[in-house]
Amino acid sequence: MVLAESSICDFGRPAPDFSLPSVDGAAVALKDVMGPKGALIMFICNHCPYVVRTIDRIVKDAETLKGAGIGVAAICANDAQRYPADSFDKMKDFAAKHGFGFPYLQDESQAIARAYDAICTPDFFGYNAAAELQYRGRLDSAGAGASGAGDKRELVDAMSLVAETGRGPADQIASMGCSIKWKTA
Repeated sequence: MVLAESSICDFGRPAPDFSLPSVDGAAVALKDVMGPKGALIMFICNHCPYVVRTIDRIVKDAETLKGAGIGVAAICANDAQRYPADSFDKMKDFAAKHGFGFPYLQDESQAIARAYDAICTPDFFGYNAAAELQYRGRLDSAGAGASGAGDKRELVDAMSLVAETGRGPADQIASMGCSIKWKTA
């Protein structure tokens, strides 16, 4: 496990387009994910301890955001040859086990992760209705620990603001997790 931290938000950067296979058998494009108020694109995987410890909160927060008009999708870009726990079949199992209510997509070539400049899992990219980047922060103030009543739901708060105003918060704390498992050249 290599610890990595996401970059700061590049406000207004357009969302890179994609069409990727989903664990449900469909091909899903950015236009399919966009909600009326924006979209959240998450880079996650099945085996990262940071994702494993937070996946139930991620799923819950995704449902909250969908209710606010934000479309949601998760992408796994890890090298499944070297990390078989992130294979497409294991992705199907992971999504079913945790009750994903959003598409879980495989970026086998890693081209989409590179286009987004994804760094870690989890890595969150929040866009407004014009597909302009407005959030590149963490899930919440609990991090990989157990969440408590006093924790700030930073992703939900930021994306709710995006849904209401089209703009994300000026102050954002970078997400932290395992590095993307890039294929060797």
